[in-house]
Amino acid sequence: MARGLGKPTAFRGSEHDPSLGGRIFGWSARSTHAPLPTTLLLLVAFCLALSPVRAEPIRAGFTGVDQRRIVGADTEPGNWLTHGRSYAEERHSPLTSINLDTVENLGLAWAFDLQTRRGLEATPLAIDGVLYFTGTWSVVYAVDGASGEPLWRYDPQVPRSVARKLCCDVVNRGVAAWGNKIFVGTLDGRLIALNAMDGTPVWSVMTVDPSQPYSITGAPRVVGGKVLIGNGGAEYGVRGYLDAYQAETGQRVWRFYTVPGNPANGFENETMRRIAQTWNGEWWKLGGGGTVWDSMAYDPELDLLYVGVGNGTPWNRRLRSPGGGDNLFLSSIVALRPETGEYVWHYQVVPAETWDYTATQHMILADLEWKGRIRKVLMQAPKSGFFMIIDRETGEFLSAEPYAEITWASHYDPETGRPVENPGEDYSEGSATVQPASVGAHNWQPMAYDPNLGLVFIPAIESRFTYKNLDTLEIQPGLRNLGVDRRDNPPGDALFLSVIQHKLISGRLVAWDPRRQEAVWESRYPLAWNGGVLATAGGLVFHGSGAGAFHAYASKDGERLWSFATQTGVIGTPIAYSAGGEQYVAVLAGWGGSFGLMSGMAPPDGPAPGRLLAFKLGGDAKLPPLPAPEPIPLAPASMGLPDATLNHGGALYANYCAYCHGAGMVAGGSIPDLRRLPGSVHQNFQAIVRGGALENRGMPAFGDVLDESDVKALQAFVIEKANEDQSLREAPEWWTSIKVALYEVLSWFFMLFIGGTSNAA
Repeated sequence: MARGLGKPTAFRGSEHDPSLGGRIFGWSARSTHAPLPTTLLLLVAFCLALSPVRAEPIRAGFTGVDQRRIVGADTEPGNWLTHGRSYAEERHSPLTSINLDTVENLGLAWAFDLQTRRGLEATPLAIDGVLYFTGTWSVVYAVDGASGEPLWRYDPQVPRSVARKLCCDVVNRGVAAWGNKIFVGTLDGRLIALNAMDGTPVWSVMTVDPSQPYSITGAPRVVGGKVLIGNGGAEYGVRGYLDAYQAETGQRVWRFYTVPGNPANGFENETMRRIAQTWNGEWWKLGGGGTVWDSMAYDPELDLLYVGVGNGTPWNRRLRSPGGGDNLFLSSIVALRPETGEYVWHYQVVPAETWDYTATQHMILADLEWKGRIRKVLMQAPKSGFFMIIDRETGEFLSAEPYAEITWASHYDPETGRPVENPGEDYSEGSATVQPASVGAHNWQPMAYDPNLGLVFIPAIESRFTYKNLDTLEIQPGLRNLGVDRRDNPPGDALFLSVIQHKLISGRLVAWDPRRQEAVWESRYPLAWNGGVLATAGGLVFHGSGAGAFHAYASKDGERLWSFATQTGVIGTPIAYSAGGEQYVAVLAGWGGSFGLMSGMAPPDGPAPGRLLAFKLGGDAKLPPLPAPEPIPLAPASMGLPDATLNHGGALYANYCAYCHGAGMVAGGSIPDLRRLPGSVHQNFQAIVRGGALENRGMPAFGDVLDESDVKALQAFVIEKANEDQSLREAPEWWTSIKVALYEVLSWFFMLFIGGTSNAA
């Protein structure tokens, strides 16, 4: 079904209007024309936005992408043809010009500004000298890999109202390529094929039921001419599946459901009938979850497609499946035949998961010497904190050892391959503080594997979270239904939140030896939310920091050899490629994503505009200086409402607002901080929150679940927090220092009480 094909735009010249998607810094060409009047510029931009403009072909030598090229990725070391560079998803580049001896001469070659302050998570593709990547709202870009010159931009025009059914920011993790097409999944559930030469749409299909709270943030894959795409939305109440579409026509070939549907409607196949026996109750009323929202890998020799499956809905297994059961295929790795979608085998990482422990994390295929013989293995560091090694031919469990602090389970039984859970950690007794938290010991950010050293590099997280049981679940259609009590805001003021957050959660880059099942080295980070990883044959590991830096480490021992200040947090994943006879390393820098929005933690300077950064030896380009911070409005006067009303407003904030505007009302920096709203927003608070007055800017309406009195209570709570924030900012520095010291002591007792330790750098 065709819908909303959107508009491609071709670019010319060194700079272009920001509304059309970017600005490049660091290359030599510059416009010499006098500035145009503002009215004329707006008119030109408006006309360009409405009228598709075909670009000239990107380059005469573009030959398209096929199975042969992807399988033979190592014969084209200068290209990055698929999401993980190869079907094995190693994210290891054979290029060696940038190496241990030369990395000190690495510098910025150019930067392409995406004109956004939201999260950038994509892995670019590099094909014959051109980079293809996505930004926020599923917009696709093509730029010249040597200069950063924009070639085309495609905006699928995703309705901003879909922001309400997104768990994790308006992000996208990239595109796929096949033939002469580029494929992208959009936030509102479409799969679109674009002409790789000029960005014009070829076909578009709606892959989900648009009346249901589905979304797409993951990158497609293509195997054998079939485009594979999953979806997200488990917490909101959907049934997960993976689709395959013909690359040429967009016709759907098969659909594989990851959880069973309503038995009264019959089952799609024998596999669904069998796994339904592992569920109890009426799970189908909320869909069951199990969405395929990120990772896939493919073994062309075995002709097996490996699919990572997500969490259940609700999280709480006692409410999801009363009476027990493993709830297949939640938190599982499933092997399918890519031609037909036929089920072959599965391995369940966390049976009956109840902590949001997905198995959608990055999977790597490798051949390892294991107990005296070479085994074809699949390696994964899922949210649960155990590094998993399974036989990718059969699904046989081989090993699981912790790569992070873990309390929910003691170990995996080597005979059964099942985790041995620790008593009480499933919060069945009311509540439990568990490690890792729902953010996981590793989230979606890809690992990398160096086959020469035999090391896996994991962007790991140390985290803990207190899960509180709900006895009953009141279903809210189209909203998060977790089965966990999330109505409380964190205690104390924003200063205490900052101190305790750094105690509760932090990040690490871990070099893991899968044969010995132990860490070889690690580098610690002050923020937990960092980027994906690139390993190279030059003996280097590249990794971006959420605190606003891009680093190069020696693969063997973890020595940090080079760093670059990115002005914004890096959560994207770098690639290496060649263009014009030179090697480049490129990464998207743009703070945001789920943790960036929810955590109440932001990079020190707050996020600058998101950019694609490209580095080469001898690069000497500079980023423009950060703009001066905008003045903070004075807090409005208190509304003078009783404590009970303020408490009600606080509960509403925790339930409906904190996912985007941050824990404790401390915003991550990429969207407005509600404590610092201008007076005009407060004057129109009801119209914005209930009526959707700012829906076209990504602020959805909540009038169907909040009445006027609710919104009044919410606004009163916001204003109280605004005044608290103003008092903190106006306090003398000596008093703030004393409070920080006091909070450090209090946080130590707090951590002792919950049985945690500090892992902050």
